[in-house]
Amino acid sequence: MKRLVITVCPRECGEVLLPVERRRRARRLDARAILAELTSLVARRELGERVELREACAGGCGGPGPNVDVTIHPATPPGQRPDHVAIGWKTYVYSLPALDCLATVIDENLDEPRRRTRRRRRAR
Repeated sequence: MKRLVITVCPRECGEVLLPVERRRRARRLDARAILAELTSLVARRELGERVELREACAGGCGGPGPNVDVTIHPATPPGQRPDHVAIGWKTYVYSLPALDCLATVIDENLDEPRRRTRRRRRAR
């Protein structure tokens, strides 16, 4: 299992047109809205033990944001303090618009399978 530290720079200007979750309507999101939506996603999915969000430089300050950085750490064993040695990184500097939704930032970096949704069969 993994633990994520997701960094969003609230100072970067710019917006991205992106749905928050798959199969939802795309919205304009600036850096503050991205941080707020990621915070809501973490709470709804009960990932607070595994996903930490913070405001700081995420790189890409030379161009329009918003930009997001993910640092991947090993999961913290019960009763132990978190290890701050990263085992991986993923940056979304200038690449957020290429994602299918904002939730992908969490989904593609955690090592658990995505929840399956049942598709309704159409009546014939």
